[in-house]
Amino acid sequence: MNEPAEDRVRVDRWLLAARVYKTRSLCAEACAGGKVELNGHPATAHKLVRIGDRVDVSTVAGRRQLVVRALGLRRLSAPDARELYEDVTPPPTAEELERRRYGMPEFRDPGAGRPTKRDRREMQRLRRG
Repeated sequence: MNEPAEDRVRVDRWLLAARVYKTRSLCAEACAGGKVELNGHPATAHKLVRIGDRVDVSTVAGRRQLVVRALGLRRLSAPDARELYEDVTPPPTAEELERRRYGMPEFRDPGAGRPTKRDRREMQRLRRG
């Protein structure tokens, strides 16, 4: 375990550098909430990532499986961030694509009445993406 500090970095800092989440606090919350796994085990924000590790992350866009190819400490530009990992996420199934296409049904409280014009436009905007 006596490895140089340059060979490893905290998982929350690496997630920020790889642009998986927008802020470091969101990275730490994701780790604390069980949305990040490191080599198949739940990861806390202070766990160390090394080159070759596998990071499974749940985001708003869905589940991603990443293999660490380089280490980063600061948030990088998008092209540079893509060089930090290799995305090995399997392609979505036809069923999953169909579910994404139609999205979640709108939920309105019982007795809320008909949607207003503004509500209707917002629902249409959410459906389109």
